[in-house]
Amino acid sequence: MSDTSQAAAAIQADIHRRLTGAERFRVALDMSLAVRALSLARLRREHPDWSELDLKREILRYAFLPAALPLPQS
Repeated sequence: MSDTSQAAAAIQADIHRRLTGAERFRVALDMSLAVRALSLARLRREHPDWSELDLKREILRYAFLPAALPLPQS
């Protein structure tokens, strides 16, 4: 399922093909930072009592550890 028309997707693909390696890296970095910011905002809403360390630890756990591992208690 996509919310992008085929014509728009073709234009977007053409733009991406024209990017340099550095520009592609910057796009990927910007997307990563945006996802991290959105994830932190969600966690802050869901866990207002957590410290910044707890929030960042959960982001790392979510990104790099299996979902079955519990968050360590601090």
